[in-house]
Amino acid sequence: MSAGLNLAQLQAVHYTEGPCLVLAGAGSGKTRVITHKIAKLIENGLAPKRIAAITFTNKAAAEMRERASGLIGRQAREVLVCTFHALGVRMVREDGHALGLKPQFSILDQDDVTGILKDCAGGTTDAATARQWQWTISGWKNNGWDARKALAMAKDDNDRSIALIMQRYEERLAAYQSVDFDDLIGMPMRLLKQHPEVREKWQRLLGHVLVDEYQDTNATQYELLKMLVGERAHFTAVGDDDQSIYGWRGATLDNLKKLPIDYPQLRLIKLEQNYRSTSAILRAANNVIQPNPKLFPKTLFSELGEGEPVRIVDCDTEEHEAERTVARIQSLRASHNPQPAWKDFAVLYRANHQAKPIEKALRKANIPYKVSGGTSFFDRAEIKDLCAWFRLWINNDDDPAFLRAITTPKRGIGHTTLGRLGEFSAQHKLSMFAALFNHMLEAVLPRKAHESVLEFGRYINDLEYRARQTLGAEASRAFMMEWLKEIGYEQHLYDSEDSESVAAARWTNVLEFCDWMVQRAGGTIDDAAGTTMQTETKSLLEVARNIALLSTISEREQEQDMVVLSTLHASKGLEWPHVVLAGVTEGMLPFKLDDDDGKQHKLSEATAERLQEERRLMYVGITRAQRTLAVSWTKRRKKGRDMVVTQPSRFIAEMGLDSATAREDPRAKLRALRDEFARKALSESSSSKP
Repeated sequence: MSAGLNLAQLQAVHYTEGPCLVLAGAGSGKTRVITHKIAKLIENGLAPKRIAAITFTNKAAAEMRERASGLIGRQAREVLVCTFHALGVRMVREDGHALGLKPQFSILDQDDVTGILKDCAGGTTDAATARQWQWTISGWKNNGWDARKALAMAKDDNDRSIALIMQRYEERLAAYQSVDFDDLIGMPMRLLKQHPEVREKWQRLLGHVLVDEYQDTNATQYELLKMLVGERAHFTAVGDDDQSIYGWRGATLDNLKKLPIDYPQLRLIKLEQNYRSTSAILRAANNVIQPNPKLFPKTLFSELGEGEPVRIVDCDTEEHEAERTVARIQSLRASHNPQPAWKDFAVLYRANHQAKPIEKALRKANIPYKVSGGTSFFDRAEIKDLCAWFRLWINNDDDPAFLRAITTPKRGIGHTTLGRLGEFSAQHKLSMFAALFNHMLEAVLPRKAHESVLEFGRYINDLEYRARQTLGAEASRAFMMEWLKEIGYEQHLYDSEDSESVAAARWTNVLEFCDWMVQRAGGTIDDAAGTTMQTETKSLLEVARNIALLSTISEREQEQDMVVLSTLHASKGLEWPHVVLAGVTEGMLPFKLDDDDGKQHKLSEATAERLQEERRLMYVGITRAQRTLAVSWTKRRKKGRDMVVTQPSRFIAEMGLDSATAREDPRAKLRALRDEFARKALSESSSSKP
């Protein structure tokens, strides 16, 4: 079972008796360690259903489930492999009644939250301001604060104003029987902290907890983990302080610092052998990260050989940089045998806007590409429309879902009617849906309006009943298509779009979404590798309950043969044979720091911490590369309508490269391309002869 593991990996797998921190360097086989440790725990007699492996993304959970299935077979289905948020949903659905929450609560998305916050401020606030409040409130929640604590800790009038908005926001969520994503961590923590019987239940249920990407946890997640594992502290935290790049969303290295203090018996195991990159790439990575203070010093090494030197590419402008990036991709494809696929190449950058000139150059060269980390399938308006109906079936008290469903498609119920309904529901402390069936509503609305809203309410109840009875793939497909026909959704799309092709594309998305729902109801699911796995058959209503947790329609797009363009943040956890880091200039990477002009002087503590995180981001970018790496920078870049002079990032110098071998020779590239074109022409000429 443990064949092929190195000594450090074996130590991590076999230590199961207490708290364990596995310091897993980039490409050191951490997923392999986690899945083998799951197998070892089962071998030692722990029931699979008492093991939890917690990740940060659905994709990582799917990959882990697949790897575990390959190792331990059917038992992998019983292991709880999920994200922090999915675990939170399970805990709150089972025990949220202790906090006054019904099991049928709704999970609000970001747009819902923005809308509610605007409403809390009287509806006069713009969306951008509401989103700023959202970030602030999210940060407070990640620190474990509620509105009362935020008000007590307010530093100025602005903080006090947002804390008061947060207070109204909390009241609205309670009234709507809804939670936001931060609540899916905060509420389980409160459950375990305030209710000993719930805490004891979950500690009995979970015999060992494994946490992937531990360096990305925030303060609330750390407290949740502590209460889940209790005094026995049977857990394995797997992470890397050098890859902590999410400080802006609450992740804190304090969680790594606290572990040896809170658990003096903690076993620390370092995974330093990298199985991904060549020695040349790893040397650059080790050099870059060296100036950062070390929590747990480590040095990655590779046995894959020296490999090609890391190249530095200096360019005049962003357009010139894009051209040279395309030339590099074409050259590497021409000079390698077998020829690399397009999907073997990635271009990584600090900010989304940097992709535009690269996209233009790739299109001009007819090179297929995709921009990773773009709009989630579930963020599309047509998918949100349908999800609002599902949310209303699950939780009739979800007012944001009610408003979206009753107005999409339009059914002759106007804003005046909805306004009166809203006032009536607030006055009588009812949800808008519950207000539909109150006998006093008839006195408030005109007869025709009252009949229309009542008919909608009855239709929702009928749909909810039918969805509950609908089991399996065939029945689910028939239900979905009949429902969409009943509400006239396809016609709604064509009526609301000027372009028929856009409407057709949106309808195609709806049909793909239906396929996705049907697949899950029918007991199958595609994992990260595109393999179909069997799961239990579910009712359509059960599938709908988990929609808000899912971020992508499937991982099938990963199989497409395309060059990947991605931000550095979105690239974490991925790898490619050939990588270009683009736009590596001062002010971009590291991103402009408040009191730093790039010169040697003492920085403020906050700026020093930001610089350290930016350096970790560079380290993450370098360690995505398996075989070749080029780092490019521009001497000038656009800033608004002006061109500004730029300097290479300090991180390029910190890579410690030999300047003689690092500088890329464009003439060699052109020669390689010319030779490749000549070879192809000769080949075509030969094949055309009779």
